[in-house]
This record gives sequence, C-alpha cells and structure tokens, in this order.
Amino acid sequence: MGQEDWADLDSSLSTANLKRGVTAGIAGPNGTNGYVYGYNSLVSTVTGAHGKFVDLSGFTPTGSGPTLADGGGIVRGAIKRVASPNNTGMTPLLFFCAQGGPPSVNDNAYMLGLSDADPYKIVLAKGMIAGGIIEDDEDLKVLVSSSAEYSMGDGLWHHLTMEVIVQPTGDVLIKCKESNLALHTIHSPDWQNIAGFPGDGFIDDALDIASGTAPLWGGYVGFAFCINEALNRRGAFDALQAERAT
Repeated sequence: MGQEDWADLDSSLSTANLKRGVTAGIAGPNGTNGYVYGYNSLVSTVTGAHGKFVDLSGFTPTGSGPTLADGGGIVRGAIKRVASPNNTGMTPLLFFCAQGGPPSVNDNAYMLGLSDADPYKIVLAKGMIAGGIIEDDEDLKVLVSSSAEYSMGDGLWHHLTMEVIVQPTGDVLIKCKESNLALHTIHSPDWQNIAGFPGDGFIDDALDIASGTAPLWGGYVGFAFCINEALNRRGAFDALQAERAT
C-alpha cells in the first residue's frame, strides 16, 4: 500500500512529542527496500500515540457487523521495538475494528503488537489504542499472550498478521499468525501459529464471556506506536497491508 492510502488517526501526538516518518536510519526486516516507517519520542512527560488508518473506499469504515462481509478483514506488517533507554515505555501494534468515527487513537480496537516490557511478548489485546499494550493495565483486555518472550537485545523484527472474521451470530473470530523473518522475506511469508496462541483462533463471543465486553464489529484498520512517559523510545514498521472481507 502507498503512503497516500493512509491517514492520521485523530488525537495523535504531535511531531513535537513523537517524531515519525520514512527513514533508512533503522535497519529493516529481511526483504526490505532499505526504508521503514520509524518513530522516536522527544519528551518524557507524555502518554499517547500516533497512528494511521487505511483511508480507502470500503475501509472508512469496513462495516458495522455482524456479517462476514460487514466488518472483517486482515491487517499485516513487520513491526519492531527498537532498542531505547531502559527498553520500556513503547508499544508498536497493528489494529482492526477501531470504533470511532472519525477514527482516533482514543478508540477501542483489537490490537496485535509487542508488549511494553523487557523481555516482551506478542500480545492480542482489546482496548484503547493510545494506551498501548501493558499487560498489567487493568483497563486493557489481554486476550492472548505468546508463550515465548523476546529480548530487546536481539533486535528482532516480527512479521505478524491478524485476521478478523465477524460471524453472523455476532461472535468475532480472530486468527493471528507470524512468519519467521530469519527464514522468509517480507515478500514471501510463511504464516505459522504464534507460540501460545490457539491454532484455531480466539473467539470474542457475542455473550461477552471470553473478554468480558461486547465484541467489536467493523470500524477502522491500521497501525500505531504508543509511548508511556518515556524519552527516546523508538519503533518501526514495514510491509504494511490490509484487506477487507467481501
């Protein structure tokens, strides 16, 4: 997808607080063209996020549910927590079903990202985008966490995909996969189950049992980088794609 296909989420942090843009200053994932979309926080007193959503016909929003063709789809991309002071205070993530209109970093959404911790995990969560993914945050619904932990010192890129399938019953089935970038490029992924994630997906049911809250239908899809009162926190994205169920 091209730069013109994306637009900023409302209430995103300003560039005075969170600098971002295309750069060759961060080493990209296997198969990169040499440029990534990167972030660097410039203040230590701000909590929030910057994000972009797909600004194309059929995605604004994807629908309102609950039918397969009225709100589901796929978001995928390579994401990285870049080595930073103390290595905490930041979360890169992909999101689907952001519920605002117009969409905002303050919206609730399904989020697949790298938790704000060191070591960190791959986490599927449900909550406000701007809050990031802090697993002990009582306002965040952590749906699934990887059984594997990752060291910031390894400098890993993670190629992730999240498929959201809105069922006629009102349930939402979420399937998350990863592709090993040590073995495959961003252009030829081999999607496999994330260690610790259910192979057949997570069901956010219409009875509000699994997550304790109602499932999310339709909405907006994109990516975001969140900071939590931390200076010089960095992250990066590459190979971002989105599809809408039809």
